[in-house]
Amino acid sequence: MRAPVIGYAGLTHLGLVSAVAAAAKGFRTAGYDPDAERVRSIAAGKLPVVEPDLDELAVKHRDKLAYSADPQVLRDCDLVYISTDVPTDDRGQSDLGGIVALIERVIPALNPQALLVVLCQVPPGFTRKLALAPDRLYYQVETLVFGRAVERAMQPERCIVGCADPAKPLPAPFRRFLGAFGCPILPMRYESAELAKISINCCLIASVTVANTLAELSEGIGADWSEVAPALRLDRRIGQYSYLAPGLGIAGGNLERDLATVLRLSQAVGSEAGAIQAFLDNSAHRRDWALRALHDEVFARKPDAAIGILGLAYKENTHSTKNSPSLALIRHLGPWAIRVYDPVVPASAAGHPRATGAKDALDVARGVDALAIMTPWPAFKTLRPSDIARARKGRTVLDPYRVLNGPAAAAAGLDYLTLGAPPLRARAGN
Repeated sequence: MRAPVIGYAGLTHLGLVSAVAAAAKGFRTAGYDPDAERVRSIAAGKLPVVEPDLDELAVKHRDKLAYSADPQVLRDCDLVYISTDVPTDDRGQSDLGGIVALIERVIPALNPQALLVVLCQVPPGFTRKLALAPDRLYYQVETLVFGRAVERAMQPERCIVGCADPAKPLPAPFRRFLGAFGCPILPMRYESAELAKISINCCLIASVTVANTLAELSEGIGADWSEVAPALRLDRRIGQYSYLAPGLGIAGGNLERDLATVLRLSQAVGSEAGAIQAFLDNSAHRRDWALRALHDEVFARKPDAAIGILGLAYKENTHSTKNSPSLALIRHLGPWAIRVYDPVVPASAAGHPRATGAKDALDVARGVDALAIMTPWPAFKTLRPSDIARARKGRTVLDPYRVLNGPAAAAAGLDYLTLGAPPLRARAGN
């Protein structure tokens, strides 16, 4: 039996990473996107997303990849994924218009035996309403994690598949493709699969909220959350892979979307969702940690202070700035001069009238009254606190993700603030 040919409609973050992963698993893969300029850029090797190992894999397996702005490129595919990113607004509401339009372009281009799989995240009830025979229509939960997208696409923990009838075996081409990833396959009804993705994210958010809440308490009582978290990971009921690192709320857009979806559906069916609203409230509170610290530590003493911002992306190893804590902070710094640097995101993304782009990470610290490390890029870990101390004008460093060594920063003459622990003050004599 020949290997199935796999197609991806939508070559934004999700589709492009998924297509390259399919090719890397040995499948002939076709990618379609209606944006001709995006297709030309990808075909020329200029990928519009930043992910570790993506560029290298795309080059290594280019003989198995074909890209086109014509949906007919999907004609020979046995399995076609709808894989465009889903935009969300500031309230976490998804705009499904692009997905619907893409599906309407793709269905006429399919061969009569091809299967259609919705891979992008949609609300429960979406897939069942599509105008395609149920035995050709499926939904699969995507596993995209920004900054780890290739790893997750190549080594998924499980494949969750929504079906019209989960008791029936999956078609042979679908089984063969999913089998190449060597993980459990979980068939279930469409709505269960659509809800499964939301449920996974809600559990992650619960862990994040617990960590953020108790890390903030640690700051006030003299505990250090980084000492507590390892004890929790050794508890089998919690586990070593739990999301226990405190952060600046939930960001990226997808988690917020799932909370908004649960609130909307709960209101529609009359269920109680107060815990979900509490997650959102806690996230908003934690996102302002850096702003509160700047007012307490810097602006109260020097109203005209200049601030250095390291990182604009919402997390490391990605170009995405959707709901970035860094940009959220910058929006509140309108009256103050700022210096910014990110290895991937241009300084213009700050959208700040008094922002100056720096040439590198250390250059951000030159002459500023406080430095805020808002994205934990690996490159920032090479910064030496002693170099920062020599370059800065003030001594406050906000490092929520513990990029720097806190005791070394204090020894270098810096006031070091991080999530989950009391401030470390500059040692006397510095």
